[in-house]
Amino acid sequence: MRVTVPDLVAVTAACAVLGEGPLWHPLEQALFFVDIERRQLFRLVPASGEARSWRLPSRIGCFAFRRDGSLVVALEDGFWFFEPATGGLRPIVDPEPGLAGNRFNDGRVDPRGRFFAGTMDMAEKAPTGSLWRLDPDLSVHAVERGIGISNGIDWSPDGRRMYHTDSLARSIYVYDYDPASGEARGRRLFAQLAAGEGFPDGLCVDAEGFVWSAIWDGARLLRFDPEGRVEREIRLPVPRPTACGFGGPALDTLYVTSARIGLSAEALAQAPLSGAVLAFQPGVRGRPTTMFAG
Repeated sequence: MRVTVPDLVAVTAACAVLGEGPLWHPLEQALFFVDIERRQLFRLVPASGEARSWRLPSRIGCFAFRRDGSLVVALEDGFWFFEPATGGLRPIVDPEPGLAGNRFNDGRVDPRGRFFAGTMDMAEKAPTGSLWRLDPDLSVHAVERGIGISNGIDWSPDGRRMYHTDSLARSIYVYDYDPASGEARGRRLFAQLAAGEGFPDGLCVDAEGFVWSAIWDGARLLRFDPEGRVEREIRLPVPRPTACGFGGPALDTLYVTSARIGLSAEALAQAPLSGAVLAFQPGVRGRPTTMFAG
């Protein structure tokens, strides 16, 4: 295992309470991300520095792009269409109307344009979360139940493996995946952290098929090979990195969101970049973002 300290830059101010979900828009050449606790969606064009944000009516866990310039957002009360030009919202479906203690967390679009998003217990104690699949016809399907904190999700380059994180279990799981049907089967453990090592949070898969996981309370990223072995550890100047995603014109920049939530004044003084979006070039490339097909 290699241990590296990257030459990174902060591309935003250190202000996010719970930054999450860095996702590169291939048509706009812009980075989108959220601050869950502040109920905000952000858009940043790194080439020009142009920045914009929108405040949503409830916590936004994740989102997906659509070809017409709109988005699908996963809020506390389900899936919605969101129009950045007007700020307008249209409801799609709430798959958990009777679970007021849950909210949506991380998600991603699969290689065929289906939007997967998971929920979590807001008290972070009970396994009441589920992983949901929103199909292009706007039907919604339960993929997995009994999850503590549904978190990072992505697919192998050939689309035959799906990786999914349960942060409460400190585990990343892998499924056999059928791209044609959207069915995920044969869940098994891919990687697990021991107590004291932090919690796997958001993840992404690079062009080589290696899995990058942000380690909450671990101040690092881990890069796993396809067999679940740690190939590389990237040390970060923030204790609570939350997610990572590739972007830039060549998809060779890795963006890392981070959080300030729950950190003491002393911890923030020691890690003043907490809450910023960080960026560095890891020497490998990512893969283009897939848009929601609905």
